[in-house]
Amino acid sequence: QVQLVESGGGSVQPGGSLRLSCAVSANIFSFDTVGWYRQAPEKQRELVVTISRGGVTNYADSVKGRFTISRDIAKNIVYLQMNSLKPEDTAIYYCKAERGAHYWGQGSQVTVSS
Repeated sequence: QVQLVESGGGSVQPGGSLRLSCAVSANIFSFDTVGWYRQAPEKQRELVVTISRGGVTNYADSVKGRFTISRDIAKNIVYLQMNSLKPEDTAIYYCKAERGAHYWGQGSQVTVSS
């Protein structure tokens, strides 16, 4: 059973930064893609960014230039560096891995507020 465990969420003021981590219980390269999604209150879950096995990234327009996905292959951890945070980035952030089946983490709350 694949497990994904997120960490690193919290509260930050607008303009601040946070880094989320997603520890994966399997080899990251065994997945077609890994990435981050988010769900704000009363909204549908939406893509933030994904990265393919080959390293191709797909960012949502709303986070381009502010968020960066990266991988630690040796540790099987996926990171999301979030800079210049805005109140509209407030959401629960979920890590996801796909290889036919979809695997989700439990979510990590990010709150951006002054």
